[in-house]
Order: sequence, then C-alpha cells, then structure tokens
Amino acid sequence: MRFSPRAKGLLAALVTVTLWTSFIVIARASAQRTLTPLDITLLRIVGASLVLVPWGWWLVRRRGALLGASAPASSLAGISPLPLSTTALLGIFGGVLYAVLAYAGFFHAPATHAAVLMPGSLPLWTALLAVVVLHDRITPLRAAGLALIVAGDLLVGGRSLLAGFAGGDVWKGDVLFMLAAASWAAYSVQARRLAVDAVQATIAITAFALLVYAPVYGVLVALGTVSSHLGQAPWREILFQLVFQGGGSVVISGIAFTRMIQHYGPVRSTMITALVPGLSAIGAVLLLGEPLHWNLGAGLALVTTGILLGVLRKSPTPAALPPASPKSAA
Repeated sequence: MRFSPRAKGLLAALVTVTLWTSFIVIARASAQRTLTPLDITLLRIVGASLVLVPWGWWLVRRRGALLGASAPASSLAGISPLPLSTTALLGIFGGVLYAVLAYAGFFHAPATHAAVLMPGSLPLWTALLAVVVLHDRITPLRAAGLALIVAGDLLVGGRSLLAGFAGGDVWKGDVLFMLAAASWAAYSVQARRLAVDAVQATIAITAFALLVYAPVYGVLVALGTVSSHLGQAPWREILFQLVFQGGGSVVISGIAFTRMIQHYGPVRSTMITALVPGLSAIGAVLLLGEPLHWNLGAGLALVTTGILLGVLRKSPTPAALPPASPKSAA
C-alpha cells in the first residue's frame, strides 16, 4: 500500500507534533534528575548514531555499487551520504547547537516557558530566514501571525528578564530556548534550500555531531573543564535517554520533520506545530506540577493564535473574466 504525498505529509506532521510535545516535558523532567545538559546531548547523539551511522554507511556503499563513479558525493569516511559542506552546515545547526542550547535551557527555565518560546518562536525565525535565504514573501496575514507570536514571547520572556534584575535566572533558560529555536530554523531553511532527502539529512547531522561533539566533550571532561554525571547516573536513566532522545527525538522526529518541510515548505511546516505549545504546557502542568501564571496563559494564547494565522490561506478569489483562472494567496 502506497501513501499519497498528502498522506505522508500529514503523517509526518502528526509524528512531529507528538514527539516535540513529549520532548519538552521529558527534557524538563530529565533536568531534575542526575545528568547534565552536555551528558544528555552526548546520549542523544550516541543513541541516534547507533541507528543512523550504520544506516549511512550502508546507504553510501549501496549507492556507490549501483551508480559507480556517478554516485553523489559522500563525506566523513563514507558514513554521511551528503557532501562535506552540506553535512557540516546542517550538522552545526541541527545536530549540535540545537541540542546543546535546548537542554541547557531546561536547567534554568520550566517546561511551560519552553512550550511557548521554542515551538512558538520557531515560525518567527523561520519566516525571517526564509525571506533572506529562500526569498520568500511574508503576506499580510502571516505578518499579523508573526506579530502575535512576538507579543506572546515578550509576555513570557519579558517577565523573566525583569525578574533577572532581582537575581532570578529563568531568563537564561528563556534566551537559550529562543536561540535553540533559531538554530533549528536555520537547519530547516537550509534543508529546504538544498532540497536534501529527509533520511540523508538526519543521518548527516548525526554523523557530524558524533565525530565533532563526542571528541570535544571527551576532551573537556578529561581536562576538568566541564563536569559529567554519567558515572553517577542510574543505568536506566542512561538507557532511557539513549532510546528516547536518540531514537525518538533524532531518528524518528528528525526524519518526520524534514519530510514535513519537504511537503509543506519550512514556514508552513513550523506553523503546523501550533498544537505543540498548548499540549506541552498542559503536560507540564499535569505531569510536572508546574504553575500556569496569567502571563504564560496569555502568551500561550497569543503564540498559538499567531501560528494558526500563519497556516491560514485566503480563499480562492473568483475570476472576474471567464478566461481568468482563480489563484490563491498564502
């Protein structure tokens, strides 16, 4: 049974929303346990590599056997199916920076803040980068949606910044969440620009992260520059992070998200995640016992409305003359 492109796009969107929601709640819960942000990042990369690095090695060699000298360029000793420049560009933003920034943010700010600021600001960053990189056009309706997103982010992050003057550090997490969203937006726009395959892109960013992040992490831990709690963490906690953060958040979610932006485009794809802020906030309140203050609720409402406005399309305009065909505007 073969699925239509529309069905594949909808399935990819559903998987992405589900895993992104789970990621926010679980990452915040993980921050309250044993491992450090850099530990979790390492386990995320290693867990994904256990699946994707052998897959990449097999894919490159199978492609070489079928196409011979005309096979597309690969890199990183044949474990990345993409050229080195593409692998490095996507790997920096989608493989290393996003994970480090996001996990660090959860150690300073609650999941309710992440629910608004990460998926909430993602459409904003993506739209701005798409204008510069892809020469996209921001329609008036989409501009209104982005303005609501900015207002919602300010309601959430602004209060944290003001509290920072009194000695609080939640604002640090808010800034890290915004930077993580910007990093993922850069990855998604570049993936669209380069028209990379979803599986190959996910393999490439994981291979890059394994060969770049893991050695740097090991050296820094050995020198005592950064601390590691891998030795103190229960094996069940380590195994869970390997499976969920690596297998779920990278392998499954990464392929689903990239497939989604191939079908819908980067701006509409990130706006389809309108359900993520609300579901994540509800999960944080019910599962983690986090309070939902008025500014969080208002910011959540503004961000969700802004994302939904970005998804809306105008109805086709009736043709004024018989020969003219109706056109729809995004």
